[in-house]
Amino acid sequence: MIIDTLDNLSLYAKLNPLFPKVVEFLKANDLNKMASGKYEIEGDDLFVNITTAKSKAPDEAVLETHQKMIDIQVPLSGDETFGYTPAGLLPDAAYDGQKDISKYGDMGAENYVTCHLGMFVIFFPQDGHAPCISFEPEIKKAIFKVSVK
Repeated sequence: MIIDTLDNLSLYAKLNPLFPKVVEFLKANDLNKMASGKYEIEGDDLFVNITTAKSKAPDEAVLETHQKMIDIQVPLSGDETFGYTPAGLLPDAAYDGQKDISKYGDMGAENYVTCHLGMFVIFFPQDGHAPCISFEPEIKKAIFKVSVK
């Protein structure tokens, strides 16, 4: 997991061959002005979902992992807190290959990090994360889905 300011995202571009395209997309587009929906950047290998999700309390947020995709999440309407537990500490869970997700039910996260406006968080396949924790009723956010490559 990486959490940092959007100004520093380019520092992580070497971690994945598609990360520079995320940086370019952010420079060319105002995420706050984009309507909800899926925007393809590089076919199924790189796209962004602009979405508004119902907020959850920490004990309601469900840990999840992905095997094929990396998440770069950017809050757009306010602070978002994420639960975090390394995947190696999570029990076995069913994997939905169609949606590229495993969910871990009622299990609470080990740690929590808050991503403020102007920041991003990257979750790799080894990062169990519980999104959408906030005191606001809803969270507008951008979720870049990046192929592990």
